[in-house]
Amino acid sequence: MEATMHRRRFPAVLALLFMFLALEGCQISQKHYALRGRVLAKSAGQLTVNQQDIPGFMPAMTMPYPVKDPEALEKTQPGDEITANLVVNKDMSYWLEDVVVIGSLGRGSQSTAIDTTAIEEASGTSIIGAPVPDVPMVNQDGKTIHLSNFKGKIVLVTFIYTRCPFPTFCPLLSSEFASIQRELFKTPQLYQKTHLVSISLEPAYDSPPVLRKYGLSYLHNDSAGFAHWDFVSTKPEDLQTLATAFGLTYYEQKTLITHNMRTVLVTPNGAVANVWDGSEWRQPELVDAISQVAHEANRR
Repeated sequence: MEATMHRRRFPAVLALLFMFLALEGCQISQKHYALRGRVLAKSAGQLTVNQQDIPGFMPAMTMPYPVKDPEALEKTQPGDEITANLVVNKDMSYWLEDVVVIGSLGRGSQSTAIDTTAIEEASGTSIIGAPVPDVPMVNQDGKTIHLSNFKGKIVLVTFIYTRCPFPTFCPLLSSEFASIQRELFKTPQLYQKTHLVSISLEPAYDSPPVLRKYGLSYLHNDSAGFAHWDFVSTKPEDLQTLATAFGLTYYEQKTLITHNMRTVLVTPNGAVANVWDGSEWRQPELVDAISQVAHEANRR
């Protein structure tokens, strides 16, 4: 059951791109894959599909796909079973072509409504208000910490690994966290009420010295910044606990780790306040969200 839930989690574009780059190499300009699945939702320009395995490329999962053909998009409805041609470009764009409805069992029915809950689970909306797991983590100084150590503070959590080779993925998240760190520092009262945590997806490699070196590269070599931003690793089983709680999917492929991207905002009482999927968010959005949680906490 647990494995099935992980396969249904909503992966960001990152999961698709990592697998494409790792398995196909960077010299191929475009690849085509046969896709089959059930449509769970439709929005402007895209279909969210609970797809079957694509052998040799990606496991069964639920994710949104852009559809460039407006006529095909108009004819397709939630509950439809479809086949399509998944096009993946070297430039990291992807979309569905040749969408064909092969069955409409469940269109507008209760089964479609039930399936749609997978979208809530995957997007993170179903975990809002849930308590965060309090697993032990080891930071860049070799100290064991827990998220409960920051009770009373607003905590922003994300997942990275130090050997991530793609600048628009983990390094981008860390750069945005560095920007958040600097922005919060401008308001001492808010800075004192917040904390940042970057959790490694490669605990076997990301030892405290490795994490410390990595962290310093984003703190302009000022170790004082670690008082507000921890870089941590944890045991594989505890990492899996966090992944399950936050809707994180990750797969090891030699020195590459295929994963979606989750950033989680935690309230002062240790509950999930908000979740961001992917890396399209930027510092101002998250700082505003942090400020809003702080404002609500002050009103209580």
